[in-house]
Amino acid sequence: MSTDAGQAYPDSTTRILITASTMVASMMNSLDSTIANVALPHMQGSLSAASDQITWVLTSYIIAAAIGTPLTGWLAGRYGRKRLMLWSLAGFVIASGLCGIASNLGELVAFRLLQGLSGAALVPMSQAILLDINPPERHGQAMSIWAMGAVLGPIIGPALGGWLTDNFDWRWVFFINLPIGMIAFAGLFVFLGETRSSRVRLDILGFTLLALTLTCFQLMLDRGQQLDWFSSTEICIEATGAAVFFSMFLVHTLTADEPFIKLSLFADRNFASALVFSFFIGVLVYGVLALLPPMLEQLLHYPVIHTGLVTAPRGLGSMISMLLIGSVVRFVDPRILLAVGISLAAWSTHMMSGFSLAMDEQMIVVSGFLQGMATGIIFVPLSTIAFATLSPAMRNEGAAMFTLIRSIGSAVGISVLQFITIRNASVVHARLVENVRPDNAQLAQAMPDVDFSSATSLLRLNAEITRQASMVSNIDTFHLLFITGLVLLPLILLMRPTKPSGSSPAVHMD
Repeated sequence: MSTDAGQAYPDSTTRILITASTMVASMMNSLDSTIANVALPHMQGSLSAASDQITWVLTSYIIAAAIGTPLTGWLAGRYGRKRLMLWSLAGFVIASGLCGIASNLGELVAFRLLQGLSGAALVPMSQAILLDINPPERHGQAMSIWAMGAVLGPIIGPALGGWLTDNFDWRWVFFINLPIGMIAFAGLFVFLGETRSSRVRLDILGFTLLALTLTCFQLMLDRGQQLDWFSSTEICIEATGAAVFFSMFLVHTLTADEPFIKLSLFADRNFASALVFSFFIGVLVYGVLALLPPMLEQLLHYPVIHTGLVTAPRGLGSMISMLLIGSVVRFVDPRILLAVGISLAAWSTHMMSGFSLAMDEQMIVVSGFLQGMATGIIFVPLSTIAFATLSPAMRNEGAAMFTLIRSIGSAVGISVLQFITIRNASVVHARLVENVRPDNAQLAQAMPDVDFSSATSLLRLNAEITRQASMVSNIDTFHLLFITGLVLLPLILLMRPTKPSGSSPAVHMD
């Protein structure tokens, strides 16, 4: 089969089945980026691992996925998109089963590396597939469906992981991928047509330099807070390595005849602008996902299941907005929708800056639902703008780059926001302690039970001050995200208006 300006796209039934299979594959992969988070304490006890060692279960997956993502464009062009998707799904399912039966930490980390490498292609290739099987006037709806798989996975991951761990065993956060992956594999094997492969040479040096850059950079971000950032020799080495390898990669890319990343990608103004937005949207959206659950569990003492319940409306909001926005984007300038989504995201973080230790669940649910709505309103028009003027022949590389930049943005955002929150909590704690004196009449009136001659009483007081300082720090970080959203709004002017087109350059399929 081939999709071309003058030739038919898949019939509606085939298109629905391909869409369902790719969405399942995409969501399964994005789900695994967060589903194991809440199960780490259980893994640590079961595998007799230290607290600093067990985090490699997360880090290994993230690093492997970061290395594999930019390679997916070349693999799809060289071997065909269907083969790549089937290989990726098979590898991901096998690696998931191996993770579930791992008997020690070394095995689990190795299998997570395999899982990350295998699944790296699933999200970007699912985006490229949905763009190719739908005519241009349906790209908005296609991107709304794709965004549901890419965005909802990380949102529902912690809640699902907590439920599986509490009711079954931590190994089920991996075993659950087996039936899901097999269903997706069968659907793509039967219904997806193969794209023609090309004998494009792999720029091995360029890929190696980029992989080394991403590895050093991701290690620096993941271990920076734990090792006190640049006071650690390891972090300095990793930062230097990332800078050196990236400089070499830039020089090589600018001088090579056939570089690993095609510079023509960035010649498309809309695609280049969308990459900038994708990076900062990763900060704005995924930063909150990293800050909110620890705040609820540590400061408000919510159980894991309760945390999952009060944050679930975020996923509901995303689903509703993505279902609606896919049709609306056909008739409204995507830039306007993008502005609405960013404004709504900023408003939701402004609401979060009003959190307090005495609040009930309503404020958490409402602000989370609004941010979920904003996520859908942002991702669908942003994806539509990114690929509206990009040649279909470059969709494989473009989809991989789009996913990679969003992942880097979320990694940077999470690390930076956690660093700011923790450091600011120490500053606020120091300021609060300045007024904790026996001669402070206001303190005596507010907390009459404090006994400065009792060590136990002072420990309780310090714990409460630490709790208050942490809450203030979280509030300040949410306000910073609100400012970030406002700063992003004028950048929309960099994008050109896009119009639905009735034609599309050829993407041949056998």
